[in-house]
Amino acid sequence: MNEKVKILNTEILSNNWYTLKKVTYEYQKKDGGWSKQNREAYDRGNGATILLYNRDSQTVILTRQFRMPTFINGNADGMLIEACAGLLDKDNAEECIKRETEEETGYKVSDVRKIFEAYMSPGSVTEIIYFFVAAYSSSMKVNEGGGIEHEQEDIEVLEIPFDKAIQMMEDGEIKDGKTIMLLQYAKLKNLL
Repeated sequence: MNEKVKILNTEILSNNWYTLKKVTYEYQKKDGGWSKQNREAYDRGNGATILLYNRDSQTVILTRQFRMPTFINGNADGMLIEACAGLLDKDNAEECIKRETEEETGYKVSDVRKIFEAYMSPGSVTEIIYFFVAAYSSSMKVNEGGGIEHEQEDIEVLEIPFDKAIQMMEDGEIKDGKTIMLLQYAKLKNLL
C-alpha cells in the first residue's frame, strides 16, 4: 500500500452503465507536505483485446462499430475500426478474449498469446487492457460474428490486408488506440 496516499472519502456519482466515483484524498508531495485533492475515476472493469493475423494471406481481422463517445467528439458517423475487444466480466483475460473473438469475429481461436497490458487512460479510467495476438485461418471460422444482440452489439467484421491496415492507421482512418498499438506491435515484431 502506498503510504503517501490517504483516501478520505469516496462518493458514487453515477452507477448506471459503469461506476463513476469522486475520490477525495491526501497525497504526500516530494517536499513532504500533504496536498488534498479530488479526482473522478470511471470504473468500467478491465478488458482484453486481440489482433488476429494470417501470415499466408497477409491479412488481419478488425471490426467496425458505432461508438457514441467518438460521435459526440466529432467522429462524423461515429463508426470506429477496432481490434476485437471486450470486458473481462468474471473471466480471466485469456478466456475473455477467446469468447469475445468468437462472438465478435466468428473465429474460434485456441492459441492466443498475451503480449502486454496497459492502462489506456490512467488520468480518469481505472481499466487495464490485456493485449493478445493470435494467428487465424479460414478453417477457424465457426459463425458470422457480429456480436451479441442482447448486448446491443452490431459489429461488422473486416478482413484487411496488413499493409492496408497500416496505411489506414497512418492516414487517420484507424483512430482506436488499442488497435494502433496492436498494429504497431505486429509490424515491429514482423508477425506478417
